[in-house]
This record gives sequence, C-alpha cells and structure tokens, in this order.
Amino acid sequence: MKQIGQDASHLYYVLRQKELITKNDHTDKLAKPHPQIMKLRFDNERSKLSDMPESIRTPFLKLVLPYADGSVQLNDRKWKEINILESDLLTNPYPFEFAKHQMKTHTQQGGTEEYMWEKLTWEEIEEKLKVTDTAILPCGAIEQHGPHLPVDIDYFDAVYMASKVAEACSNPKPFVLPPIPYGVSYHHEDFKGTLSVTNDALSRFIYDIGMNLAKNGITKIILLNGHGDNAPTLSYAAQRINRDAEIFVCVETGETSDIDLYDLIETPNDIHAGEIETSTTLATRPEMVKMDKAVNETLNFGSNYLDYTSDRGVAWYVRTKKISNSGIMGDPTKATEEKGKKMWEIMIAHMVKFVEEIKRSKLEDLYQKKY
Repeated sequence: MKQIGQDASHLYYVLRQKELITKNDHTDKLAKPHPQIMKLRFDNERSKLSDMPESIRTPFLKLVLPYADGSVQLNDRKWKEINILESDLLTNPYPFEFAKHQMKTHTQQGGTEEYMWEKLTWEEIEEKLKVTDTAILPCGAIEQHGPHLPVDIDYFDAVYMASKVAEACSNPKPFVLPPIPYGVSYHHEDFKGTLSVTNDALSRFIYDIGMNLAKNGITKIILLNGHGDNAPTLSYAAQRINRDAEIFVCVETGETSDIDLYDLIETPNDIHAGEIETSTTLATRPEMVKMDKAVNETLNFGSNYLDYTSDRGVAWYVRTKKISNSGIMGDPTKATEEKGKKMWEIMIAHMVKFVEEIKRSKLEDLYQKKY
C-alpha cells in the first residue's frame, strides 16, 4: 500500500512508538503524529457518505467503527470530531437512487420557483445568494434533428436536465438560469429549421452573463451544454470569465455520463438524432417522435481516429449534408423509451453527484486541496 503525506508521517510515528524501525535523523524528521489518520475521515472530495447507498451506510459504519479511533469531518480545512452515526451526513441523498425516485414526466411541475432565477424577486435572489453560490446555465441549439425529431431537441434536453438536476439536489439547491436556445449550428444549415449564431456572438453573450453573475455573488457557474458543437465556444467563454472574474466556470457536455450511455446502445458514431437522442425523447415527449420517418444513417469513416465516439478520436468538423442525407448521424430505429428512461437516470444521477461536490466546496478548495 502506498503511503504519502500525513499518512506516511503517521505510519512512521506508529512504527517508531512500537520500536519497529530505527531511531535516526531520517525517521525523526518523518515521524509526526496525525491522529485523524486512525479515524474514519469524511470530506467532500474523496470520502463522502453520499457515495454509498443509504440502506447500507449504518450497517457498514457499525462494522468498521470498532477498528477506528472515532470519526472526523473536514471543515474549513480542519478535521473536526463527529459522531458519524448521529451525523446529518447519513441522510445526504445517494444520487443514483434520489434521481431515479425524482424522475417525472415533463408535464409535471412544482417547487421549481425556489431555484429558477427568473421566477424569483430581487429580494428573494438576494436572500438565496446568502446560502447559494452555484448556478447552472442551460445552453442549447435550434437545429435539424432528422425527419423524425423536432428542432428543439438540444434546447429542450438542456432545460429539462438542468431542472431535474436542481430538483434532485439537496438544499440549498443551485440556481437554474434562463436558458440560451441558440447555438453554433452552421454545419446543419443545409437543412431548414436550423437557426445558428456565430462562435463570437455566443461566446460574448455567455461572457456577459457570466460576468454579471459574478457581480451578483455567484462564484461557481456550470455551463450545461445540450449541443456538442457549442463546446469549444463555451470553453472559450468560460476561460475569459475565469480570467476576468476569478470564479469557477466549467462546461458539461455529457462528460460525466457519455461513457455509460454508449454502453447502453448498439450504434457506433451515434452523435446526432440517432439511438441516444431518439430514446431520450421517447422517454420525455413520445408524442414528438415520428418513428415511421426514422432511418438508419450509421456513420463509418474507415478510421478510428475520425470516429466521433472513439477514445482516440480527433476533433474535426464537416457540414452534416456531406455525410448524411437525412441529417441523422446514428440509428434511431434502435431507440426505445426504456433505453431513454435509463439514460436520463444515468445522466441526472451523475450530474447531481457532480453539482453536489461543486456547491459544497469552497472556491479555494476547488482549485487545490491540501490536508
């Protein structure tokens, strides 16, 4: 077992106390007591009870506590003694269960006023800012999605995702900001219905919103991107906001869950209006899907480096019409509502877990943690 830092220092200390290693200048320098090493330690980065299903937390703790010298929690970079069996940590929701129980259809509403920015008065926002410094900004696109899906897929999915994630998060919930419907979609312009904006226009718009959020007191912004080709532009805007406002900004374009989604499907290079997006739409808005018009347009580029879903693929760009007659890139004929429900559970659960980590961490701790 590799021991580093305080773990190694305390190990030297214990071995010295038991006279199992030689006393010399080297061991004298390294052997320092760090009593928290012998305790169950809980922090917001590497050891959270919310990573464990609620039903097994108490039985597990009762098994391991007799072998520890108590339990501690990291708070303000200091380890503080806690009685873990009576701690609030026991009730923090397990995201892979919580999100599943919270799944509702898109027609069901309720309770969203507490985190939807535009639904609050300025006084309510001012009050909520005292306990919430995290905001989710849904970013989508209005573009063709084949002959079987509406043009609002990326916009709707980003808004739906942001709302469901905030709903499933513990209190205080993150803000959900008014969504941005338009994205960088020039590559779909050969198909009617696509409304694209330039990279420059979108990045400037995101930058202005981010800087104003910082002025309000938001220190953590999650750009929830529903359209993959927005990613370079949003990342550029995030860099500029971070540079000028010195706050945390990240772009989430499926990084927390895509690897799991691809395990659920059969189609390679399924990136647009295919098996994934058709399944997720069947799960939320089945009435909007024209399955009789769905066609298989699975892509095969003859090089793994060009495959969009390859672990070693390079980023490259092409007008959709050059590689797809229908605008589809994938196989929507393999889509099912059951797959879609499972996909939403996975996506929401992973992002809930991520947002919980972000909102519970202090800004300085997100950049670097030292124990």
